[in-house]
Amino acid sequence: MLKNPSTKYIPFRPIQLSDRTWPDQAITRAPIWLSTDLRDGNQSLFEPMNGKTKLEFFKELVKVGFKEIEIGFTSASEIDYQFARTLIEGGHIPSDVTPMVITQAREDLIDKTVESMKGAKSAIVHLYNATAPAWREIVFGMSVPEVMALIEKHVLYLKKITAQHPETEWTLQYSPETFSATELDVALMACNTAIRAWGVGPGRSIIINLPSTVENTTPNVFADSVEWMHRHIESREHVVLSVHAHNDRGTGVATAELSQMAGADRIEGCLFGNGERSGNVDIVTLALNLYTQGVHPNLDFSNINAVAHVVEQATQLPIHPRHPYVGDLVFTAFSGSHQDAIKKGFHHQQGKAVWTVPYLPIDPADLGRNYDSVIRVNSQSGKGGIGYLLESNYGVVLPRRMLVEFSSVVQKITDQSETEITAKELYQVFQSTYIDIIQAGHAFEYQSHHLIDNGLTQDIAITLKIEGHSQVFKGTGHGPIEATLDALSLPMTILSYEERSIGSGADAKAIAVIETAVEATPGSKFGAGIDANIVSASIKAIVSAINRHDLRFPTLSVVS
Repeated sequence: MLKNPSTKYIPFRPIQLSDRTWPDQAITRAPIWLSTDLRDGNQSLFEPMNGKTKLEFFKELVKVGFKEIEIGFTSASEIDYQFARTLIEGGHIPSDVTPMVITQAREDLIDKTVESMKGAKSAIVHLYNATAPAWREIVFGMSVPEVMALIEKHVLYLKKITAQHPETEWTLQYSPETFSATELDVALMACNTAIRAWGVGPGRSIIINLPSTVENTTPNVFADSVEWMHRHIESREHVVLSVHAHNDRGTGVATAELSQMAGADRIEGCLFGNGERSGNVDIVTLALNLYTQGVHPNLDFSNINAVAHVVEQATQLPIHPRHPYVGDLVFTAFSGSHQDAIKKGFHHQQGKAVWTVPYLPIDPADLGRNYDSVIRVNSQSGKGGIGYLLESNYGVVLPRRMLVEFSSVVQKITDQSETEITAKELYQVFQSTYIDIIQAGHAFEYQSHHLIDNGLTQDIAITLKIEGHSQVFKGTGHGPIEATLDALSLPMTILSYEERSIGSGADAKAIAVIETAVEATPGSKFGAGIDANIVSASIKAIVSAINRHDLRFPTLSVVS
């Protein structure tokens, strides 16, 4: 049993912001994105990426459309340092992409960080120091004034040495690390100290990044913090306000979205939320959330599977099959009610511009996904899913009552196997149930027919193969179906009849479906026949129903 948490954990107090405005805002444009996959994401791996892998990943990030990419901790890692030099000296950084490197507030580390970026067209240097009480007091043993002096000293130092390399356009990003646990007045003091020391003004901006280094509040509390900073920070017109959300409470995406509503201009994160502990914010989810609301994220995930492949290869971390938008099963419905709604939604969607398919918040095709796995059948599925798979894969459209009957056949199979049934296996079950029936050794098999039109009536001669022998049956009626029933003279009546085409053009076939009843037998059974000729398909459907009722002819006269 869990202990009483009130004796051990102090709840985080809400911020007093009674006139907050963010709840009334909507996100109407994409933020500035920064990928931290090559630094924050890389630091969290069992085996950090080597230079070759990082280069492949960098190229994929550029392809997706990131204009700011954090490439590493060049003062702390020789691999990261060499990677930075490879990017710059090898000409791998497009002119509209700015790399970012991170450093702690120490002069020797700042020196090496700036050195790693020499020759770049533009660069962001990310300077940070922890500001929360637990870090100030426990980790560093510093007072608030001492923390402010440290910030001023090292921002001024960075300003001085970057001025020695005017060929590069330098931008400072300052983060009060542990902002999520820092008193707001202290966080504001830290940010304003960095703003003044950097000399912010027209033509000289700064990025102020507010991290939920450890997520410790509900997203609304963090949004209040961002709005408070947005209102109070100095030189706001020259500040790019950024957030870096982690996912310790599992609400990183919500935190980042509410932060945008609260005034944030920029979002840092990893493609699929990789990062230390529970990860950081998932940029793919954020971007595609925007997309589903009609806002282009300015990132290209039209081939989401390819992006996922690169990330999985680089990180050696599998993407969960239920991960939003990209997981193997996120566009897959096993539930019968979901399948029925999706099937109807696809029919309704045809020719319409606005996406309105139930249970699918986004068109899988927009992400380069196909519809092959949208509906899959297992023991939890129903007639909607079965009907969809038969129709989408084989062009077989069954009446609703027949789907009810057939779904019970499939249900028995999936209950026994306790596994999923594929579209191919499903069609094989359909064939063995209705088309190619072998019924205890005495199934009737259609061979041929001859139809004579007499004007008002039609005569028919049908040849069936019964127990290995051919038998001819003759009858008359006001059409081929009535004539067939007359020829066979069995106690079976037709309750309904439908015919549809399968495919189109020269290769098109017809499927005929009949619902039948037998005297003194409760319920009904369906039969189906498929043939290029609709009359042949109809006769095959009648023969199918005979087999499914397990009817027998009282006397057989063999025709050689």
